[in-house]
Amino acid sequence: MMTPPEPRPSDAAMRRALRRASDGSTLDLTEATVLLHARGDQLDELMAAASRVRDAHLRAEGREGIVTYSGSVFIPLTRLCRDRCHYCTFATVPHRLPAAFLERDEVLEIARQGAAAGCKEALFTLGDRPEERWPAARKWLEERGFDSTLDYVRASAIAVLEETGLLPHLNPGVLSWEELSRLRPVAASMGMMLETTAHRLWSEPGGPHYGSPDKEPAVRLRVLTDAGRVAVPFTTGILVGIGETLTERAESLLAIRGIARQYGHIQEIIVQNFRAKPDTAMRGMPDADLHELAATVAVGRLLMPPGVSVQAPPNLVGDEFQLLLKAGIDDWGGVSPVTPDHVNPERPWPALDALREQTSQAGFDLNERLPVYPRFLKGAPGQWTDIRIAEHISAVAKPNGLAADVKPAGLPWQEPDGGLETVGRADLNTTIDTTGRTGDRRGDFDSVYGDWEELRKQLPKAPERLAADVKQGLRLAEANPGALLDQENADVALALMTADGEALETLVRLADEARKEAVGDDITYVVNRNINFSNVCYVGCRFCAFAQRERDADAFRLSVEEAADRAEEAWNDGATEVCMQGGIDPKLPVTYYADLVRAIKKRVPGMHVHAFSPMEIVSAASKAGVSVREWLTDLRDAGLDTIPGTAAEILDDDVRWVLTKGKLPASTWIEVVSTAHSLGIRSSSTMMYGHVDHPGHWLAHLRTLARVQDETGGFTEFVALPFVHRNAPIYLAGVARSGPSRRDNRAVHAMARLGLHGRIPNIQCSWVKLGEEGTAEILRGGANDVGGTLMEETISRMAGSEHGSARTVRQLEELATLAGRPARQRTTTYGSIAAATR
Repeated sequence: MMTPPEPRPSDAAMRRALRRASDGSTLDLTEATVLLHARGDQLDELMAAASRVRDAHLRAEGREGIVTYSGSVFIPLTRLCRDRCHYCTFATVPHRLPAAFLERDEVLEIARQGAAAGCKEALFTLGDRPEERWPAARKWLEERGFDSTLDYVRASAIAVLEETGLLPHLNPGVLSWEELSRLRPVAASMGMMLETTAHRLWSEPGGPHYGSPDKEPAVRLRVLTDAGRVAVPFTTGILVGIGETLTERAESLLAIRGIARQYGHIQEIIVQNFRAKPDTAMRGMPDADLHELAATVAVGRLLMPPGVSVQAPPNLVGDEFQLLLKAGIDDWGGVSPVTPDHVNPERPWPALDALREQTSQAGFDLNERLPVYPRFLKGAPGQWTDIRIAEHISAVAKPNGLAADVKPAGLPWQEPDGGLETVGRADLNTTIDTTGRTGDRRGDFDSVYGDWEELRKQLPKAPERLAADVKQGLRLAEANPGALLDQENADVALALMTADGEALETLVRLADEARKEAVGDDITYVVNRNINFSNVCYVGCRFCAFAQRERDADAFRLSVEEAADRAEEAWNDGATEVCMQGGIDPKLPVTYYADLVRAIKKRVPGMHVHAFSPMEIVSAASKAGVSVREWLTDLRDAGLDTIPGTAAEILDDDVRWVLTKGKLPASTWIEVVSTAHSLGIRSSSTMMYGHVDHPGHWLAHLRTLARVQDETGGFTEFVALPFVHRNAPIYLAGVARSGPSRRDNRAVHAMARLGLHGRIPNIQCSWVKLGEEGTAEILRGGANDVGGTLMEETISRMAGSEHGSARTVRQLEELATLAGRPARQRTTTYGSIAAATR
């Protein structure tokens, strides 16, 4: 495929772009494209600007005057691939290989040779999901008890850690959010080249990526963003000269910049020049010009945010090392004294002494680094790398995070020994209502949530208010309320969700009538206790004021025994349920959750354990290396009764990625609750609204819940949760609005009652978030339940709720009286207390 011609920019445009580059201004697409044309004196000026930015980057990273490389071994776990890239000689066919995969012993032999040579990195490179194309790959995996290539990658990485001490850097291709989460505990870092965002190079016949499902640009961009959400130190980059235009090249670099700004996880970009290979469809393409490569390196350096390194492979640039150093690189990438570059086997690595001499001629020292860059080792344990490989990393790291002059040795990959002690502000559950918090935001507010300006660009736009017939909608609500969530009735449903005045009053009246028909007049409540067992969390949900870094003053973590003590206290005070949730705390052993359930059931056999959000479930299952089904089965067998359907927020990924940064995708939330239901573990369902969402999202969320309920019947209730804004980071940053209005609250609860009629009988309102008058009003407009006594409530209170953290039975019954109806205590699953065992 020929590269479409592009006109050269005018001299005036080049001067303007060079001036802005020299001034350190943020470059846009047009300016970046102009600068990619720079040659001769213009290229020298461009490279000088890039070198200044590189030098400032090195000073900021604490390694002034140091260019790095990674001593590595290249482990080609499999050369089979389901893709057909037309420049690649790494991927091959089964009959040309002795076996579909390297055996475990072969993997370890390569790694041992690397450890003996002083390497620190085990670079796993392999084709994408070969078992989906090649029966030989599928058979090889099945014979050895692996369900997938990624299962074998995980097992091989653990073996390398335990047997050799080398740190795995995984390049298994396209991964989902869940797969990234599952591989994170066994890798110091991961990577995947973006290559290009030029869609035509993938979609048009003759393109380098035509026929390769994993090379679709949108798919690869999603991997980069998901890696950020999972907090994986990540390497990516572009290929130069595969048929892309300079505009498309600049677009690729800007796409990486945007993702790097938002999540902070991109540790380096590789700017790799195309080199034609015999026996490929692109053997006739010219090699990328090295001055063109230098211009691309320089523009990449100028575009990337602080903290991102720029690398060019030293075995692909001939003897032009000085040119690339002038262009602004600060890293040479992986260089192996043991293995060849299996992707470019015709291009041997330069000898380290020669590379050190070339680097020195440019005025830099050459130092070895680890596969994970130093800045990712400065945070709290577990923030960027899993706690189970912390000892492996520290064993080969200098205090500054670069590689120590040691030979790695194998270490166990396992949970830390011993139990978990209660630490930190464990009294926060009681003192938050008296002495309050020690601060209104966590200590890393300015960095942990990503770039707020990038975030503002992604805010969803509300649909225009429809001029649909509200009267038609009200007639449907009266005659067949459940049909409001049918897609063909979307317009009238949206009209009702945005109704006000007399139409709103009619809507809530119809909702209250539907409530009476479904569950009668009783206002129900459960006597329960919330137990938040840890608020240490690094997921970075932008609405959450509960999460703390371990060293923050408000951070806490409860031992299993402390949590069991609180459950026993609750039982003695008349509780029938404990509701337990916590942060995604990297120091919680995978056994903690089951141990917690067992301890409570042993101490108080009759207590209903309602615990662990879908986010906690996915995180713990990934950490344990098992499926969600296996993990939930183990928890059920330990005594888990039901799970809270929290972490739903809004089940729309465009909203979720603005709102939560690192939380699980909507499809995964659905999968978790559906799996739980299939195992006989029922759940609540929730929706948090009034932040960056709009009424269209609320209806779509309710439709999703209705669909799941139609399939599983496992939801016990729906809980609408108004956004509490006061201390929420996304509000403090000026991105979210200040919660829903009174009108919104009434409309959401009414539409939930009507739309879920015949599906989910119980609609709960949150006294914690609504207060007494607000709760009473909602109870008169479709809701029938006020939740629980809670006894302690930390999450909403830390967000700034002013309605307290506990209610007595008498106070809940007074709420019912305020609403004009009788109160009745219930079980978690809405059974009669008289029939329950206490």
